[in-house]
Amino acid sequence: MNFILYFLLGGTIVSLVTFIGSQGKGLLAAFVATFPTMTVLTFSLLYHKAGHAATVNYAKGLLLMTIPWILYVLCLIFLLPRWGFAKSIIAGISTYMILAGIVSMIMKYAK
Repeated sequence: MNFILYFLLGGTIVSLVTFIGSQGKGLLAAFVATFPTMTVLTFSLLYHKAGHAATVNYAKGLLLMTIPWILYVLCLIFLLPRWGFAKSIIAGISTYMILAGIVSMIMKYAK
């Protein structure tokens, strides 16, 4: 039952962001997408399901994955006009995955 709620909440936010963005309001769509709503929901649901240790662990992971995510977005900004959507999204996701893997390995060995 909880997963249906998670799916509906996430789907509603993605749909809202897509609608706003398709109206040419990119900044507002980005604001809605990055507004702490998703993290507040995730933090709340995670805290109630697994407690404070899991929530803090998730928050630390979120911070560590911010740099790969920023570079993913930069790939889209710079490559989309030159390479088109498919190639730029593949490059962005590949960049994210490689950097996320590096961050994960560093964190694994740093413990």
